[in-house]
Amino acid sequence: MRRSVDNAFMTIASPANRRRHIASTVRRRIERGGERLWRYEDFADLPCTAVAQALSRLARCGQLDRLSKGVFYRARQTAFGKSQPSPAAVRQLAADQESFFPSGTVAANLLGFTTQNPPRGELATSKSSLPRKLVGADTIIHTRRPEAWSRLNQAEAALLDFLRRSGRESELSPEATVRRLLKLVSEPGRLERLLEVADTEPPRVRAMLGALGEQLGVDQRWLKRMRASLNPLSRYDFGQLTGLSCSRAWQAKERRPK
Repeated sequence: MRRSVDNAFMTIASPANRRRHIASTVRRRIERGGERLWRYEDFADLPCTAVAQALSRLARCGQLDRLSKGVFYRARQTAFGKSQPSPAAVRQLAADQESFFPSGTVAANLLGFTTQNPPRGELATSKSSLPRKLVGADTIIHTRRPEAWSRLNQAEAALLDFLRRSGRESELSPEATVRRLLKLVSEPGRLERLLEVADTEPPRVRAMLGALGEQLGVDQRWLKRMRASLNPLSRYDFGQLTGLSCSRAWQAKERRPK
């Protein structure tokens, strides 16, 4: 009912009065909402430009903290000063706003190759940067990953990251690493989706995908295209994945015994 009254008022009010009314509405909702994150989308029933101006004014007045473009936090006072937003909520919000994916040990943990939880997060993104206040000041960020990664889910992008690192974050034996990788890649439709973006990957990753595809029996047309994209004179470090049965056929370097 209140929003219906607000909308009726904005229909008949002058532009200046409408702006003041919108600013007042935004402030009231934030005060009622208490400690939480706020985005433009939370005021979808109001004009976006006026909402952005109102939120910016509240941030300048110290009533909100601006975390990144279009993201604000309403803090509360505690015995130790102003409260901080929940890291989990901030990461989820960042994931909703930005295309980023687990990387390094974080990716290996997601895929089941390690039980380690690194003290510092590690992410990969196709962007040139990520908002530090959203992902954390200590987070390691690998930028400019292929835009094609945005067509993949978190696990699939993590698999490409794992291949880029030749499986070195795996705590499993080389044999168990290969078995786990084959199980993950053989999930319905997954290898096909990875092969669809393979052209954007480094040659080493394309070679590994070719070895995986041949071992799993994918269409020979995919394999022919993948093989044609590789320099026949090059040799690639497959690392933990040298144990793939077709690795030599896909130009893997021989592993030296330790």
